[in-house]
Amino acid sequence: MELLEEVDFYQQLRFEQDKRPKEDLNTLSEDDLKKLLEELKIEKPCDDEPSSLVQIIKKSKFEDLSLDVNDIENRIKGAIIGRFAGCLLGVPVEMYPIEKMEQIAKEGGTPFPPTEYWHKVDREDTIQYGVDRRGNYTLDGINAVFVDDDIIYTVLNVLLIKKYGKDYTLDDVAQLWLDLLPYACTAEREALSELNNGTKPALVANNNPFTEWIGAAIRADAFGYVFAGRPAEAAKAAYNDAYLTHRRNGIYGEMYLAAAISLSFCMHPHQAIVKALDYIPTKSRLHKDIEWVLSLKDKNLNYKEARKLIDERFVGMKNPHTLNNLCIIAFVTMIAGDSYTNAISTAVAFGIDNDCTAATLGSMFGAYFGFQGVDEKWYKNFNDTIHTYLKGYENISLSGFIQDTVDLYKKYQ
Repeated sequence: MELLEEVDFYQQLRFEQDKRPKEDLNTLSEDDLKKLLEELKIEKPCDDEPSSLVQIIKKSKFEDLSLDVNDIENRIKGAIIGRFAGCLLGVPVEMYPIEKMEQIAKEGGTPFPPTEYWHKVDREDTIQYGVDRRGNYTLDGINAVFVDDDIIYTVLNVLLIKKYGKDYTLDDVAQLWLDLLPYACTAEREALSELNNGTKPALVANNNPFTEWIGAAIRADAFGYVFAGRPAEAAKAAYNDAYLTHRRNGIYGEMYLAAAISLSFCMHPHQAIVKALDYIPTKSRLHKDIEWVLSLKDKNLNYKEARKLIDERFVGMKNPHTLNNLCIIAFVTMIAGDSYTNAISTAVAFGIDNDCTAATLGSMFGAYFGFQGVDEKWYKNFNDTIHTYLKGYENISLSGFIQDTVDLYKKYQ
């Protein structure tokens, strides 16, 4: 990255984070740009948005709930398959503008919003994460749970709990990443690079520019599954995983979704989205942004109207940010009603980081409605196979993975 581009990148991140004023970079000398870059790399402390677990709990309501969960095997199966299907629906159009998705749908004869897998995708010969051809992420091409980071991190965190237990440490996360994760994106890429260079796990995110992006939030699901019905435990269990790579609202994103998924085993995902606010600081930007979405419930907005409001509220924000995408998740829980298909279809149609949002909503609606609530068309060709790029786990059994997750729930009930 060129110096001017890097300074501009950090300047935008800090503006998103704390409204730090932007400078006209074209008027600055090279020495001034270097000085400004060093200043921008340092986060300003904020009492309302702590990164330590003790302070997060102190500044949140954090009610210690233990709710009854019925038919856990069925609900965990629904949540996992629901997540994977939502992700696969979003992968071919990740980050695409609505207009481009509509065009692809029209050209391929896919309904839009997509109520089944895409009939045709672009860039067909691109290989996703070096494993699966994009052209196969289609109605006629899917014959397994194909690879994506929104899938492998769910697998990775079940392996984390299985190997190290519910009280795993930050060092445990780091070691598992070094053992199994060959590469990553954005915040996770930076963290993995630091770990490979010998940086201590507690320090690897200190200068990471992506610490409020969505990377931690997409890793929340395993904690919501294992601690189904116990949102406080789910949120706390997600903390060390989040802290390896993220700070502030990046951490809250994973804790919030872990709590929301945990709650979705016991209540409608919209109710879960509301209640999960108890598990993040009440004065944080994420809390305020979700409250903003909830304040619009009576407007009965469709996804295009809601997307316009997202764009207006988060002008200039990068697509993979925690705040804009979690607001989309909250909107979808109000729009989708009582339908798993509506949830993932609407999430994908919203755009932005839509494989992430559709995966999370797939988890929540799958957990709430159970396996029988997920239409067979979404999983009938999975062939009991998950593809990953984790070392030693390139092909694993879907049914075996579901059973491992159920077993962990029962172990820590």
